[in-house]
Amino acid sequence: MIAQNYYLLTTLPPLGDLGGSPPLRPEQLLELLGDAPSRELAEMIFLGDDLLQRDSLLAGREREVQPAVLSAEQLRDAQPLPDYLAAEAEEQPPRVVTDMTWAAYFRHAANVALRHKSGFLAAWVAFEVALRNALAAERAKALDLEPGDYLVATDLAGPDEDLAGLVSEWSNAPDPLAALQILDRARWLWMQERDRWFSFADDELAAYAAKLMLLNRWDRLSDADGGGPGPVLGAASVDERNTQ
Repeated sequence: MIAQNYYLLTTLPPLGDLGGSPPLRPEQLLELLGDAPSRELAEMIFLGDDLLQRDSLLAGREREVQPAVLSAEQLRDAQPLPDYLAAEAEEQPPRVVTDMTWAAYFRHAANVALRHKSGFLAAWVAFEVALRNALAAERAKALDLEPGDYLVATDLAGPDEDLAGLVSEWSNAPDPLAALQILDRARWLWMQERDRWFSFADDELAAYAAKLMLLNRWDRLSDADGGGPGPVLGAASVDERNTQ
């Protein structure tokens, strides 16, 4: 696979820095990957962004959707999600439905990482779970709610992630867009430290997909005519529960 990855990585356009224009869309990268093993790794990363768009759309915040893995109808809840995103038996109400979907997503992505022996995807899942739960706990405490009611897939969270400083910076941001910028800058730096540049391994392609996802997310936000950034991962469900 190194030879195939060498060809792919040397023909892919450079990504530039966070905030720049993405050189291609996620679905274009998937098409270029074809049936390579790294395609499923990329799909798992892009699926997370699809679910964020779905959360925003269902909350009435997203005007346009640009899914890479799911269909537009699935994002609008007009069609059912894939079976692997169905809630597990232990993830039952009173949990918010979106929390159950995210728990199923993280577990499926972790299984894909295990099957492909992808250290990058496994670490990415652990980081995203830890970050999501840290943000959810912070929002719950601010609303005088029980933080434990909003945590998902806690066994998958990276135990060594020190997110206190990042969460504090996020909670003190002047507006939701600035808060999302803080989180995505931290995500970008995290990816840069683990992108395995010039290894030509599947994980280098997975890291490329993760960075491309962030670039496209910001491009989508900048194109929104007065639209907000949508729910920050881990925050929407806390607000939803608080209104019930």
